[in-house]
Amino acid sequence: MSERSGVASVGCVVVDVAKTIDSYPEPNRMAMVASVELSTGGPALNMSVNLSQLGATFPNRIFGAVGGDDNAQFLRTEFARLGIGDAGVQDLDGVATSFTDVFLEPSGRRTMFYHAGANDRYDASTLDIETIDARILHTGSPGALALMDQPSTDGGNGWSDLLKRGQAAGMHTNMELVDLPTQRQVELVTPCLPHLSSLIINELEAGAITGITAPSPSADGPVAWGAMEAMAVRLVQMGVSSLAVVHFPGGAVAAAPGGRVWRQGSVQVPAAEVRSAVGAGDAFAAGVVFGIHEGRPVEDCLRLGVASAAACIRVAHTSAGIMPAPECLVVADRWGYRPTTS
Repeated sequence: MSERSGVASVGCVVVDVAKTIDSYPEPNRMAMVASVELSTGGPALNMSVNLSQLGATFPNRIFGAVGGDDNAQFLRTEFARLGIGDAGVQDLDGVATSFTDVFLEPSGRRTMFYHAGANDRYDASTLDIETIDARILHTGSPGALALMDQPSTDGGNGWSDLLKRGQAAGMHTNMELVDLPTQRQVELVTPCLPHLSSLIINELEAGAITGITAPSPSADGPVAWGAMEAMAVRLVQMGVSSLAVVHFPGGAVAAAPGGRVWRQGSVQVPAAEVRSAVGAGDAFAAGVVFGIHEGRPVEDCLRLGVASAAACIRVAHTSAGIMPAPECLVVADRWGYRPTTS
């Protein structure tokens, strides 16, 4: 893996269409839309965008599908602006680029409507893994791409097959998830675990997969650190071969084979600086993956993860607030980190 370089992100590519409204209407009533803004979205695409924002100088490539519409052109323009390699993004006729309509109310509440579009027609089984010399294969997300979710002949699915091929080719494999009903999450993700070098997920996703329950704390609420660590340890026991990371508003934990665990408190961002938590999980994952690619110790990866998430929540858009990694860390160190004791 040392001779390889870069991150190849495969899977969910989305345009987020943020519509600021005066209120969410009752049935048969109308709301007024004050503004409409486009941004990038989806766990695969957000990884590529966030790595670029963090200042990645290594190859940063996205693999997925778009439709033949204006949203596709928006994404191609963003790829060029951010220096993301998009040769692996397929153009599909007769289908819309996947999008999420996000309705933003003055209270900060968000309501989201997702159209799968081109994502449901993307199949990574045709991807020639052996010709991709990336160090890390990042995937996201089971449950959001219909063809990839289909069962395979060995009892897995398109995701587990892709990860298996990636590991065989010498890549470090990683995955992010999206919120799914518990049983569906278990069905799709469990076959992937033996083929994952790392897994970076939130406490709700980790609880669904491991069966370990813990309160979902607010950023300043008490954290059941022991339960969070138990989730990460269990994910390693279930097959993750290098590092399992579980993040939540108060911080993150990580576990590695042999029983070693780490804790990291989240950044104490001043309340006046917080705009939106949307995208914070993807920002955290990008910070950790950036650190893994650069060979940094786990504690440094987690610190960059929470610093990237803190930068993200200062801006309403998913990735726009993320700064180069050294700047994220300077700001995070200045504000300080939450404690990691129960």
